[in-house]
Amino acid sequence: MTILDRYILRSLLVNYVIALGVMISLYVVLDLFVNMDEFTEGDASTGTVIAGILSYYSNNLFLYFAQLSGVITLFACLASIARMRRQNEMTAILASGVSLYRIAAPVIAFGLLTSTLWFLDTELIIPSVAHKLARRHDDALGHKTYGVWFLKDRDGALLSAQKFDPATRTMKRMLVMFRDETGEVTHVLQAEEARWRPDEAYAAGGVWELQRGEMRARRTSPPRHLGPQGDVVREAVRRYESDLHPEAIQLRQSSQWVQHLASHQLEELVEKGKIGAARIQHIKHGRFATPIVNLILLLLGLPFMLGATPGNILNDGAGCLAVCGACFLISFAGQSMSMEGSLAALPSWLPIFLFTPVVVVLLDRIKT
Repeated sequence: MTILDRYILRSLLVNYVIALGVMISLYVVLDLFVNMDEFTEGDASTGTVIAGILSYYSNNLFLYFAQLSGVITLFACLASIARMRRQNEMTAILASGVSLYRIAAPVIAFGLLTSTLWFLDTELIIPSVAHKLARRHDDALGHKTYGVWFLKDRDGALLSAQKFDPATRTMKRMLVMFRDETGEVTHVLQAEEARWRPDEAYAAGGVWELQRGEMRARRTSPPRHLGPQGDVVREAVRRYESDLHPEAIQLRQSSQWVQHLASHQLEELVEKGKIGAARIQHIKHGRFATPIVNLILLLLGLPFMLGATPGNILNDGAGCLAVCGACFLISFAGQSMSMEGSLAALPSWLPIFLFTPVVVVLLDRIKT
């Protein structure tokens, strides 16, 4: 690493921290401005409202970073190069015999480093707080109760509850319908109340302790003497082992809950038959394509700022904004679009196919 590399990387790091703070803060302020009325619903005190706001955004910061990571890196790199160009440092560097492509090397390396941060955020941090990301603005602290309806559990069972309280980790009037391979209900579990008890002996890290739990099933053969309930068999049940722990139930309340999971968790969902393979493939292709798209964004912007002469930075910035903005919008649309079968990967990889030739042309036109 040369003195020039250290100088450029130091400038990149400073601008990256500034861009990170400005863009994330702007995101938070805009979201807070739009949803402030939801935070202040009811008769909550000022302290409770402030605590809810801090709790909500402290967790969503990681999600905002994942969404804006490529733009933050692009802005930081272009700001550093533009400052060097405006202060005629490019002229001095070229006069010393250093190519503009050599100047771009530490910038691209920095882009790869920030892509690593995006990967760690997506695969490690966001899955650990995914159940909190599913909370609405009006329930930032997770104190409100709500109904749970037909969530897929292990072995194809469907779990419902009239009321679920995340704070006490309890369910009222729980109902679990067990089904066979054809989807027909074979037996039903009912309980007045179910309370989650952590226990490492179970695969899900705990078990639901039931109050007045009862399993109902039909007899497989006609009995000799039918009781008052006919052919229905009743059995008292004290606990229910489930894959749906309280955090998983909170997570399922979000329509985007699958996108908050790590790759190995997505594979487990497919193996257990809880979600379609096509949707998982779309999300996984998006995970692979996003770092490449972020790098393409950076490579699209660099040729506009790398130049042997100061020139008009505003005009170059406008051209950079137009090209990079088009790439970002197509990428965003591709992440929101899903297709079936062999075309499942197309929306995620479309911006790469479209803008890689543009990158090659722009880099080749750099005069150095």
